[in-house]
Amino acid sequence: MSCIQERVPCDGRDGSGSGRREPARPGWLKGALVTTGVLGAVASVLVSCGTLSRTVVAPPQIPGAEYIGDEDCAMCHDVIAEHFATASHARLTAKGDNALGSGCETCHGPGSLHSDAGGGTDNILNPGKDPTICLNCHLEVRSRFMLRSKHPVVMGHDVIQGGLTCTDCHSPHEGSARPGGGGLSGLARNDACLSCHEAQRGPYVFEHEALREGCDVCHDPHGSVNEKLLVARNASLCLRCHFQQQAGPGVVLIGGQNHSEFLSRGTCWTSGCHEAVHGSRVSSSLRY
Repeated sequence: MSCIQERVPCDGRDGSGSGRREPARPGWLKGALVTTGVLGAVASVLVSCGTLSRTVVAPPQIPGAEYIGDEDCAMCHDVIAEHFATASHARLTAKGDNALGSGCETCHGPGSLHSDAGGGTDNILNPGKDPTICLNCHLEVRSRFMLRSKHPVVMGHDVIQGGLTCTDCHSPHEGSARPGGGGLSGLARNDACLSCHEAQRGPYVFEHEALREGCDVCHDPHGSVNEKLLVARNASLCLRCHFQQQAGPGVVLIGGQNHSEFLSRGTCWTSGCHEAVHGSRVSSSLRY
């Protein structure tokens, strides 16, 4: 990681003496922190009157190795290379001299040592075993894994029993990196979750319609400040879909029934209420 500082004159001039003026920055941008990910490098830019600071997280490095480009990788990994054009990460590739350091090597590091040795596991990086490489770009996801409720994810060299890596849920080499192919179907997105959470898989006689929208309607798969990866706490979670109606003093109707006393007790899925939140085979109100 390196930090570069440049002088940014307050009058908007470029400082070259040419008198050329830079585009005016809106007031809200001054002092703002802007983060972008490009070809495996993440640049954080701090803009203030007089100084422009850039903090750059470089692509992964391997001591003694050099970038050689995707064509060399494809000579051995032909199956992956054949389908990689369909992958979300294929958008990271570049053309010409800019291609070095992009594509395969954006995530796996420079491949010269790996290529010269004819393969190996100690001369190349494997994001499937260490998600730190993924999180160098996906900073917003890294922050969620620091929250109190999170999936057990292997971080760096930490060994976590039952620990997951990004590739357990996301496909980096073929198709959309989003579970379910990036389509609109919540049921397709659910397959990634239900491959581990078998107890929540239907079919149910009485289904919770929220499952059609996807597990991520109620759960943040990466991390949350709430228990069970929930995106909201207590009855606030259910009230995002189940609207309440004030029918008079002390009367709050939800589903045609007065819930004014129940709402003060906390969650909707405890104390014998709607405990079968994923679906029920015996209760139309998802009580059990």
